[in-house]
This record gives sequence, structure tokens and C-alpha cells, in this order.
Amino acid sequence: MIEQLPNFPDSVVAIVCRERVTKADYDSVLVPAVENALEKHEKVRIYYEIAPDFSGFDPGAMFEDFKVGMGHLTRWERIALVTDVEWIKHAMRLFSFMMPGETKLFPTSQADEARAWIAV
Repeated sequence: MIEQLPNFPDSVVAIVCRERVTKADYDSVLVPAVENALEKHEKVRIYYEIAPDFSGFDPGAMFEDFKVGMGHLTRWERIALVTDVEWIKHAMRLFSFMMPGETKLFPTSQADEARAWIAV
């Protein structure tokens, strides 16, 4: 599931992924949050946290993640990814060069630092 996190500036879409993430989670939570932020701001920041109870993405969810990211490619200002999941960290390192905005990877133990960095 994807949950939107409170207490971030409205130019930041902040989410946490828990348990199993599905395409429906993207359709009902992330996509509307991104669209709403993009209506108000030219550039948007993303705080993307993978919770310790995360168990994976359904294939449809992975495609939605790609579509959201690439669909607004020039409008990402910063992306903070908070995770201890090795394959996700590796994927971020591989593909971060494609992102026009600044990206930064944080271990779960540094979630507070990631929140501060994304909000600046």
C-alpha cells in the first residue's frame, strides 16, 4: 500500500510504501498527489520512503512508477529515496542519471535528514 505523508510543503509529494504495492495504490494515491502538486507548482519534489514492512511491488505497480516518473520528467526538482532495500538502492543508483532533478538516497536511519533535505 502507498500512504501519503502529512506535514510536508505542498510542493513535496511525500509517500511511504508499506507491505505490497499495487497499481491501484498508484492510481488512487500517488498519481492524484503528483497531479495536484503539478497544478500548483512548476517543479515538484518527491519524498519516497520504503517502510521496513515493505514486501514488494506488483508488476503493474512497477510500470506505473515508471510512467509517473517519465511522464513528468522535466518537472522533478528533487527526489529523496529512503530505503534499506538493496535492490531498490541499486536501481536508484543505476537510473538516477536519467532524472533531471537532484536525487539523493538515504538509509532508513536517516529519514529525518531526508525530510529536512527535501523540504529545503
